[in-house]
Amino acid sequence: MNLRWTFGQKIAAGFAAVVALTVICSLVGVRALHTVVTDKDRVIMENAGRLVTAAKFQAAVEWKVSSVRGYFLTGSDTHLQRLKEADAEAARLLQVLKSLDSSGSDTAALLGKIEQALGDYTAVSGQLIAVRRNNANLEEIARSFEENVMPRRHALDQLVDEFVAHEEKQLELAKAAATASADEATRMLVIIVTIIVVVAAAIALFLSRRLGRDIGAAIQHIRSSSAELQAAANQQVTSSREQATSMSEISTTVSELLATSRQIEESSQRVAHISEETAGAARAGDRTVRSAHESITGIKQHVDHVVTYMLDLGKKSQQIGSVVDIINELAEQTNILSINASIEAAGAGEGGRRFAVVADEIRKLAERVGGSTREISALIEEIRAAVNTTVMATEGGSKAVDAGARQFGEVTAAFENIVKLVATSTEAAREIELSTKQQTTAVEQVNIAIVNAAQATKESEASSAQTLQTAAQLATLSGDLATLV
Repeated sequence: MNLRWTFGQKIAAGFAAVVALTVICSLVGVRALHTVVTDKDRVIMENAGRLVTAAKFQAAVEWKVSSVRGYFLTGSDTHLQRLKEADAEAARLLQVLKSLDSSGSDTAALLGKIEQALGDYTAVSGQLIAVRRNNANLEEIARSFEENVMPRRHALDQLVDEFVAHEEKQLELAKAAATASADEATRMLVIIVTIIVVVAAAIALFLSRRLGRDIGAAIQHIRSSSAELQAAANQQVTSSREQATSMSEISTTVSELLATSRQIEESSQRVAHISEETAGAARAGDRTVRSAHESITGIKQHVDHVVTYMLDLGKKSQQIGSVVDIINELAEQTNILSINASIEAAGAGEGGRRFAVVADEIRKLAERVGGSTREISALIEEIRAAVNTTVMATEGGSKAVDAGARQFGEVTAAFENIVKLVATSTEAAREIELSTKQQTTAVEQVNIAIVNAAQATKESEASSAQTLQTAAQLATLSGDLATLV
């Protein structure tokens, strides 16, 4: 049987083979039954028919003998009429026996003897009937009957009895032959049925073993596949859980980083606003210095105003120092955050490269801001020194006008440097603000990506759990199928 057949085709082929053998058995049984019925019909129609006809012929002979005897005793014509009918019936039955004869020459010879004996008996009894009609002496008729008719009657009876015995023997032989034929047909049918049963059992055993082996191999394959799938699902579930935990930690870190970035953004905005105010104050101071340069001749009259302006300038320089300290502190925090962001980005793998680039740029910008704040601090210290000097000079009043005139150019140059440095600080604050906004946007995008990744990880964990459940069900199903096989 082709191994590429399906289980259904194999079972159908086995069933078809059993059906074919059953049909063959049925045909043989019908043939045997037909043979037995034919033999029995032949026995009934031929042998039994001849035996029945022989019995009727014997009865007709007895009828004829009794009619002859009755006529001899009574002389009535009724017996003659019965004798005539008995002769006709005997002749007809004799012809029927001849026509039914198919057993051979012995039966034909015996029928010939019976016909001759019947003729002799008819002839002798006819002569004696003719004598009886002439009213002869009954004693002579009786003696003649005993001497001539009775021997022929006995001879006829013997022949008829012999024929009946012969037909009975033929009937027994035919019955024995029919019985033997029926027994032969029964034995053949039993042999065929036995062969069919053996073949059907062999087919069933072959199919059961083949199907059991094929199904067993398939079950083993399913079992191994389900075990591998279950192991892979367990590993996938564990990895998904670990990944979900890592993504949760990363999401928390990024949320904290996002909050810090927003704080830095707000601080940079305040620094930019203060830098703009400082720049405005520096420009106002520059205009004041220029106005003082133009009105140097009236400096003595406005010395009090100059002192006031110098005191205000000292306060503002102190404010600028505080702002610069804040900027320096923000630059240091930004540098630390950028370093931490670089570390987190390195741990994030492929997805954190862009974030690492942004963190590196923020670190560089923080270093630049730190350098600028150091320069601003140095300049503020110079401004403080210049303000102190100016205050001390104004206290001298008119005595220090000449010295103040000589230092006026230095003050103007210092204010110009202040304006430039404040402009640089403002630009740096704006760059910090822009970079912080970009950093905040990038962190928000990273946060969204991490949230999406966490959601995908949770879905992957759920899918892995479903796969694990499916693998367990498949293993259970393979075990049940193995139990059935």
